[in-house]
Amino acid sequence: MDGIQTVFKFFLNQKTTIGYSFMALLTVGGERIFSMVSFQCPCNKSQNFIYGFVFIVGPALVLFIVGYFLSSRTWKLFTGCCLNPRKLCPKGNSCNCVYVFVQITVGACIPPAMWLTVALLNGTFYECAVSGLENNHVVDLFCKGKTDTCRAELPRVPCGKSSLSPADNQELLLMLRAQSQILGWLIVCIATVMGLIGTCYKNCRSQVSYLQLKFWRKYIEKEKEHFDSYATEYATKLADRNLKSFFENKDPEAFPFPSHSSWEDISALYTFCRSEQYYSTLQRYVEKGNKDKDDEMKCALDFVDGIEMI
Repeated sequence: MDGIQTVFKFFLNQKTTIGYSFMALLTVGGERIFSMVSFQCPCNKSQNFIYGFVFIVGPALVLFIVGYFLSSRTWKLFTGCCLNPRKLCPKGNSCNCVYVFVQITVGACIPPAMWLTVALLNGTFYECAVSGLENNHVVDLFCKGKTDTCRAELPRVPCGKSSLSPADNQELLLMLRAQSQILGWLIVCIATVMGLIGTCYKNCRSQVSYLQLKFWRKYIEKEKEHFDSYATEYATKLADRNLKSFFENKDPEAFPFPSHSSWEDISALYTFCRSEQYYSTLQRYVEKGNKDKDDEMKCALDFVDGIEMI
């Protein structure tokens, strides 16, 4: 039993890493399915580029939009902003709101970056797209030192149906695949370096120590877990009370419940003040209520949980 609990605790502590690993596996699997099942390069000069480009960029764009949908921060930032625009930029503090929006965007960029990397490393989509380009510089790059037949047959190379010799056909395929893989590794290197720079910059600008930041992250995780548990429990109790009152045809019992303004307060973007040791909007509301609300807006909007999966 202790062994099972240890394993469970390990997976719980590594849920972010596991989540990204699972996303990577889904990306690889999705790319393979697209390549083998649905992708059929037309091998036509007028259609190759558009067809290949759509398969490279289309899923990436969809994953980018899904990244916004799955981010709870997106909905914290935008829910109700049409009726109350001040929720987006309280007290006109637009720079902090832009900073939070950039954080959300960075998180949403992870899935499409994974897709682009996997698609380019495989090379199938890139081969089809680039072989259909009509740019003379591109054609000259591949057909340099070859006959004019190469220029006409280049769009048919990805399908293996060109009239070129097998050696020339294979050479062109290798050139196309090499370029694709170089671009794929370039994305990996840029993303890695940018991630390292961003993490170092954020930690250097941190207003709390490493251990306090670690405790803060633990608290945020536990608060989310317990909020879900309490919300389920209280929703069940409220549903039971209402159904009991309906079926027994009597007045409902008194049921303590947060007010609308309380829900608005704890749903606001989190603001950090060095002078206050609060670790979430909920904790600040519980300990301070609506007191000194104007002072809170002078603090910096921030998150401690890094780039979130959901």
